[in-house]
Amino acid sequence: MRRLLARQMKFHLLGAFLVSVGSATLYKFGIAEPRKRAYAEFYKKYDPMKDFEAMKAAGVLEGAPPK
Repeated sequence: MRRLLARQMKFHLLGAFLVSVGSATLYKFGIAEPRKRAYAEFYKKYDPMKDFEAMKAAGVLEGAPPK
């Protein structure tokens, strides 16, 4: 029973470190990078004036009434 806590702490610290690094890696490549690519693709084709005209025609904007 001597040094039991020290041995367990080494094991648990190593395990916690590996789990946290693995989780961060999975999040980065599974969620963050695809999200960045999706935003980049959306804004390549995005035309703010076209969107503004569509909202204006729909009557969404109070400051710019539809014609």
